[in-house]
Amino acid sequence: MPKKVKPAEDGKEEGPVPCKQVKVEAAGGPSPLNLDSPSGLFESLISPIKTETFFKEFWEQKPLLIQRDDPVLATYYRSLFRLSDLKSLCSRGMYYGRDVNVCRCVNGKKKVLNKDGKVHFLQLRKDFDQKRATIQFHQPQRFKDELWRIQEKLECYFGSLVGSNVYITPAGSQGLPPHYDDVEVFILQLEGEKHWRLYHPTVPLAREYSLEAEDRIGRPAHEFTLKPGDLLYFPRGTIHQADTPSGLAHSTHVTISTYQSSSWGDFLLDTISGLVFDTAKADVELRAGIPRQLLLVETTAVATRKLSGFLRMLADQLEGTKELLSADMKKDFAMNRLPPYYLGDGVELSTPGGQLPGLDSTVRLQFRDHVVLTVGPDQDPSDETREKMVYIYHSLKNRRETHMMGNEETESHGLRFPLSHIDALKQIWNSSAISVKDLKLTTDEEKQSLVTSWPYVLTEVHRRKNSKLLNVPEGDKNHTS
Repeated sequence: MPKKVKPAEDGKEEGPVPCKQVKVEAAGGPSPLNLDSPSGLFESLISPIKTETFFKEFWEQKPLLIQRDDPVLATYYRSLFRLSDLKSLCSRGMYYGRDVNVCRCVNGKKKVLNKDGKVHFLQLRKDFDQKRATIQFHQPQRFKDELWRIQEKLECYFGSLVGSNVYITPAGSQGLPPHYDDVEVFILQLEGEKHWRLYHPTVPLAREYSLEAEDRIGRPAHEFTLKPGDLLYFPRGTIHQADTPSGLAHSTHVTISTYQSSSWGDFLLDTISGLVFDTAKADVELRAGIPRQLLLVETTAVATRKLSGFLRMLADQLEGTKELLSADMKKDFAMNRLPPYYLGDGVELSTPGGQLPGLDSTVRLQFRDHVVLTVGPDQDPSDETREKMVYIYHSLKNRRETHMMGNEETESHGLRFPLSHIDALKQIWNSSAISVKDLKLTTDEEKQSLVTSWPYVLTEVHRRKNSKLLNVPEGDKNHTS
């Protein structure tokens, strides 16, 4: 029988969730996780807890502990990352700081044991065995296909970046002191056992990472041990520490994290500038100059009242706004997320059969979960009018090897269209398939130009029989890729 699936609790305030059988595939068969769809994956990841229950009772509220005594799931979890994987990964050219951290918690403090330059496996293993150091491997989805597959689906599910780190800790050792993070955390126990202590947040839903001194955090609110196949979730801000029990094998777990800088406050900062820009075009008061020397003195009560009035006016304006102007969040997400799992690295995308759609074609979005549509000011610096444009960003040509690596160079992939194309683009966006002739554009040339300008994202479903392959005009100069 599986162990009880329960909220991580101390037994005083909350009873256990009823015991339920965790469904898994037979050994040697398909993945025990449902990887057919983003929602299917998440449902299977937290099974037997229902998705509705998870978001109503746990998400951003309290920890959830799911303990499973299932050898098939445990075997699958072990396959995601093992200590033995480090040898082959080091041979590919890993570097301290960027790819690997070596550390140990000593007297409540984090001691970093990194060397300089390239990581050599023999030295890494020596620090692990002799110094009892934890090995932290950054963003393993760059190299481990199954983690890529899982995290790509989770990015589609959450609509937010999903990163991961692997922690390998020797028996009788602890890698990190008590701390909290600015991300929602899912822990998958892969090898061995890990003893966890969770504490009540000092900063609920924290916006930054921080260490916490032992004398500040009090007694653990929750304490338990994870074994292979177990899963733990806790909200950002949850103070935690973990160690590998003495006398046992080493522990390996992967931390999968999401929702960094994805709060309402972040979204408000992202959209308010566009709303002000838009409103100022029609409201002369917003275009009036600020009082003389306002920037040289402390803000006055008059200025504060004026700003308060503008904010109330913008709130009223927001109620009737159909298109919020996203300045950065949508673009940043598309730029930095994983490419679709099944494309592989460096595969050149092309249209089926090498043909471009024509007027007699029916088209659809491919990889719809990897495409975002947004309206914003024209980003062409030579255009002084700064008219609104429609932007389509996609992640189909993103580089897996730079995913979540911070200062690694990334670039956006996508196109921009005149605002007059918004209705036609929404037709494509909201349809499983649509005839090119039915697009809400004035001329056939505009329709054909629209569907031939983004072959990486838009694909032909079928073409009417006996139709001739039409000459394809050059794309609109505004279309960029």
